[in-house]
Amino acid sequence: MVTETNAVHFRKNLGEMLNQVQYRHDSILINKDGKPVAALVDVGLFARIRKMESRLEALCKRIESGYSEIPESSGMDEIDQVVASERHSSRIPKKKN
Repeated sequence: MVTETNAVHFRKNLGEMLNQVQYRHDSILINKDGKPVAALVDVGLFARIRKMESRLEALCKRIESGYSEIPESSGMDEIDQVVASERHSSRIPKKKN
């Protein structure tokens, strides 16, 4: 479960919030001036996030190196063509059988 709280309430109830995260494995989203600024998560989730982050970074580097020979403008043109094609095909009504 994710609980939202403001920074003042979080500071006043830090012990209770830590227990909520540690024992119930909840997450706390901390808002300041109505905007989310931080999250408190249990250490297991944090470890998984860090692992996924490093795997994503490695994957991005592999993709980058695989496409390093292709000029950016060519890649963007291809993306634009695919997007336009998909948008066009979604506008065409499908025939009913």
